[in-house]
Amino acid sequence: MERSLYQNDADFVAKVGGKRARPAYRSIVLGILVAVIGVAVLVTGVFVQLPIVGILGFVVMFGGVLLAIAPGKRVAIDPDAAAAGSSGKPTRGQPGFMDRMNDRWDKRQDGQQ
Repeated sequence: MERSLYQNDADFVAKVGGKRARPAYRSIVLGILVAVIGVAVLVTGVFVQLPIVGILGFVVMFGGVLLAIAPGKRVAIDPDAAAAGSSGKPTRGQPGFMDRMNDRWDKRQDGQQ
């Protein structure tokens, strides 16, 4: 089914598809550090009873959390390469699990028609 989708609607696959984004560890660590600094500023603002400092701390903390959870860059896939094999891993002469399941499905559908 997946190969059929790649062959019949390559434009849709190019728009929607793509490999999962790798986590951006640098952004995660930086975001956590900024969020911790924001919490410290927030607590300082409460301690000194200055609402503007507390609000500033909250904004910094919120920005750090957004930075930490921001998705990494997505890697686009080549529809022609995807049609050749969906896993991208080299096979050692044996079809993969999904290929075997697709073959079984095709055989079952051919037997019913």
